[in-house]
This record gives sequence, structure tokens and C-alpha cells, in this order.
Amino acid sequence: MSDRIQEAFGLRRRPFGKDLPPEAMWLDQTRQSAVDTLVDVVSARQHALVTGESGVGKTCVLRALRAKLSPVHYRLVYVSHVTLGKRDFYRQVCLALGIESKFMPAAMFEAIQRNIHQLTAEHRQHPVLILDEAQLIPDDTLAHLHVLANFDWDSQPMLSLVLVGLPEFADRLKLGIHRSLLTRMSAKVEVQPTSPEHTMSYVRQRLKDAGGKAEIFAPDGYALLHELTGGMLRSVDVVAEASLRLAAHTDARIVDRALVRRAFQLTPLS
Repeated sequence: MSDRIQEAFGLRRRPFGKDLPPEAMWLDQTRQSAVDTLVDVVSARQHALVTGESGVGKTCVLRALRAKLSPVHYRLVYVSHVTLGKRDFYRQVCLALGIESKFMPAAMFEAIQRNIHQLTAEHRQHPVLILDEAQLIPDDTLAHLHVLANFDWDSQPMLSLVLVGLPEFADRLKLGIHRSLLTRMSAKVEVQPTSPEHTMSYVRQRLKDAGGKAEIFAPDGYALLHELTGGMLRSVDVVAEASLRLAAHTDARIVDRALVRRAFQLTPLS
């Protein structure tokens, strides 16, 4: 965002950027409940499924989860490049764990399990493997995940899987070939779009955290912002920032409904 916007509204930094510290993460009651559920599941060394539409804020929930888990007791491994066959998928996991990858999938599988066992037995760390965009995982790779989580005849809970994907991913897991993985999931967390009130709360909080001292959006501006974005936080960020940019260039002090509509037309979402 240009300095002109920060100067126009007395902001210290970009209010809708992604580089937020954990303490500045905005969580409404449902998102806080999602984080609490995931903390409980991981603490119990179980597996979880997180679903939600693209841009609804699933990554925010994951970042809040990371902030809640002590790095002394937990080792979070985040993998987002999941459109891979079994061999390349294991290479990604090896890379994330800091393990030298092997040529054969079986050798990498053994190395991963050995590393996880070492983390648990020697370092007293519980590994948590977070797979983002899980709906893109090929069936052959997805069908093998339950084997990765199987230790000592499925008696030792040494690894927690957190699968994150679009809502239709939950239906895919119900297919017969993935039932073994589905039955190992202990909890399902659904991240929903925000309500109109929470969209307003979200924007106000982001502006306040950026140094905003006054009410910048008019009530009808908030209402249209929610209507145009459907409460999808990523879209809220785009349209809210476009509205601030347009307001700064037109010397408007308040972002009202008419300005939000004009700004929306300048975004790829229109």
C-alpha cells in the first residue's frame, strides 16, 4: 500500500497485509473455537480435518494454532505442495523434517518414521504434519497417509495429521478407498465466512492495529463490503484496501457505500 494511504488515514503500516504477528491475528468466536479444538486434538495426539472455502481464513486458524503450541513440546511440519505422487510427496516431507531424501519411497518412508520416533522418544516432541490444499493430493498418495501415521501396529500415537482443504474434500474422504484414513480423523473443523457484524469487527480491528485513530468506514460502507465479499476474509482484505486507496486518491475522509462500490469495480473480484 502506498505511503499516501498511510498518510491520509494516519496509519503506521498496511492494515490488510499478511505479515501479522500472532498477537494481532483476528479470531471471532467460531475461529477461536476452531483453534481450541485443534489444540485439544493435537494435545491428545490425534488427527483432524479442517475444511472451508478458499479465502475464508483457514490459514489464519493454522497460524493461531502454531502460536498456541509450544515449540519445545511440538514440532509443526507444514507442507503445501501436495500435488505429487507418493515418491515426491515423501521427498517434501523429508525436506520439511530436515531428513536427507532417498531414491526409493520405501526408504524415505522408513526414514520419516525413524525421525518421528526419534522426536518422540529422545526429544519429547510430538510431530504435527499439516497438509494444506489437501483436496489436491492424488488418490494414491492420500490412500497411503494412514500408513504414515501407523506406529507399532497402530498402537503408538506418535504423529498428528491435520488435513486442510475445501469442503468437498470431506466428501472425498468418504469414498471407500479413503475410509481407513477417514476413520482415523478424531475431529472435523469447518471454517465459515464471517457474519456482517464480524466483517465490521475484523476491518475495525485491522485498522486499529495499523494505527487508525478514527472510524474510517461508514456503516453503509461496512454493509456493502460484507455484501460484495460474502464475508470471505481474503476478499474483504482486497476490497477494503482498494477502498482505502481510492479514498486517498479522491481525498475522501470517510469510506461510504458509494466509494466501496467504485473501489470494488477496480478489483479482479468485480
